[in-house]
Amino acid sequence: MRYSKSVKNRIARVDGQLAGVVRMLEEQRGCADVVAQLSAVTHALDRTLGAIVSENLERCLEESGAPEDDMELKVKKMIELLMKTN
Repeated sequence: MRYSKSVKNRIARVDGQLAGVVRMLEEQRGCADVVAQLSAVTHALDRTLGAIVSENLERCLEESGAPEDDMELKVKKMIELLMKTN
């Protein structure tokens, strides 16, 4: 599976945000600040997940090798998987 530069940049940004959270914990920053930063990380991850799915859904379905009549079931399973992440 190929991922766009945009998706890779999003992941790198999330990585930086998480490193920032670790620093905040080490510095014993206030709970509100830590929670706010974690909320930003969560939002960024959700947006990244959406970007990956929107860029690759068709390819994922094609690579699954499912016959046309099984595509609806595959789509439903992918939607269920996405719903579990939220």
